[in-house]
Amino acid sequence: MIYLELFLAFLEVGCFSFGGAYGAIPLIRDVVITHGWLDDEALTYMIAVSESTPGPIMVNMATYVGSSEAGVLGAVVATFAVVLPAFLIILLIMVILKNAMKNQYFRAVLRGLKPCVTGIILATGVYMVITNCIESKTISIHALIITAIIIVSKGLYPIIKKKKLSPIMLIIISAISGMIVYGI
Repeated sequence: MIYLELFLAFLEVGCFSFGGAYGAIPLIRDVVITHGWLDDEALTYMIAVSESTPGPIMVNMATYVGSSEAGVLGAVVATFAVVLPAFLIILLIMVILKNAMKNQYFRAVLRGLKPCVTGIILATGVYMVITNCIESKTISIHALIITAIIIVSKGLYPIIKKKKLSPIMLIIISAISGMIVYGI
């Protein structure tokens, strides 16, 4: 029964996750919390780990949850389920994309999805900042300090270096900040 639950839950994530991994986080959160597989704190840690390991967040999360709930076979089932829709959609798109891109309505739908995905990502980021900076109805100074370091780094780096801060450097800055602020 757990294999079917994992398959259906992560198939849902795979089917309705538009805009990449960050757009999928709210859906992943809903699925894992509804099934009781992770709580908010564990999910936040897993997002951080998934972000700092190779591979897409959805695949890493599915593999972790599947493994923790049903071992290696559970990891395989959850991972297969989360990538199956994208695989099938890409195959379908390869067949019809040439004609579809000529259609003005199709192009309009794609343009309409962009702001939606941007809003989902922004809302998720704001939610994560708020929930991590406010613990048990008290403000976490440590989390606020790390958040401020990340924001300042992201804002000042392009001014100083005249180029964007890479995600890898942002992860390294976050990790070092966490070690310093929370103590090694």
